[in-house]
Amino acid sequence: MNKIEPIKIGKILIKSPIFLAPMVDITDLPYRLICRKAGAGMAYTEMLYVDAIIHENEKTKKLMQTIRGERPLGIQITGNKLEHFKKVIPYLKRYDIVDLNCGCPSEKLVKNEAGGYLLSNPKLIGKIIRLLKDNGLTVTAKIRLGYDKNNAIEIAKVIENAGADAITVHARLAVQGYDVKADWDEIKKIKKSVKIPVIANGDILSLDDAINCFKQTNCDGLMIARGAIGNPFLFKQIKNYFVDGKKIEFDFDENINYLKEYLELCKKYKFNDLSRIKRISCKFIHSIPGGGKIRDKVMHLKSINEIEKLVSSS
Repeated sequence: MNKIEPIKIGKILIKSPIFLAPMVDITDLPYRLICRKAGAGMAYTEMLYVDAIIHENEKTKKLMQTIRGERPLGIQITGNKLEHFKKVIPYLKRYDIVDLNCGCPSEKLVKNEAGGYLLSNPKLIGKIIRLLKDNGLTVTAKIRLGYDKNNAIEIAKVIENAGADAITVHARLAVQGYDVKADWDEIKKIKKSVKIPVIANGDILSLDDAINCFKQTNCDGLMIARGAIGNPFLFKQIKNYFVDGKKIEFDFDENINYLKEYLELCKKYKFNDLSRIKRISCKFIHSIPGGGKIRDKVMHLKSINEIEKLVSSS
């Protein structure tokens, strides 16, 4: 078994470089905390648009909420105007790492020439990273292989030359959906082409996926996205294998305990978006016998307390 070694991103030491990916409508404070408890070495806020941060949008402010106990913590941002990135810098100082999203395929973001659209403008990516670095921030970038064509090595070198401290590669084009298999061989090529740490992302849905991705890419870390939705226990499996040298089987009961803790944290920190909480809760019971009926019940409940009672009695 090969071990994933601790890595330094700027001055930040990541002892277990197994990352929770920034995910819209998922990675709020409560969900980050349970994934960190399960074994994620670091987490990011969900992607936030720089305009919303500057204008102190109330929902955005809530999503930026953190506590001292979840350090190190990254914030992921996107946008398309240098002047907006200049204005947002004071809001970013309290985070350990600032990640520039250059991969989100959201139609809304692409129309605004942000997210995945940035991949078609490597020079702008370089200017944004250099601006953030010049203001004393530890900076990473999350990319795909390109917007509608593969220019990933070019982009990776621009990001490295601009001073970024690490790069995460989701091994698809921005225009490709999950029906297209992530091309881990492309991550391996990028790893060979740059000297900064490279974190692999895409189709890591199980421990076996994590093992195979690490072997195939020789990456410095793994970033888990879809595989972690409703399954924080995956972080425990990956950490135990790569860091502690033990292979453990999935434990449904322990994973459900993470759900119970997530619901408690939502109440504690006043995250009251019931639609979000219901969707995440349903993911925890996605594949169990009779899970469909339980999920249907969850979607008709009217409070976190009702969800807690149902989960505890099921």
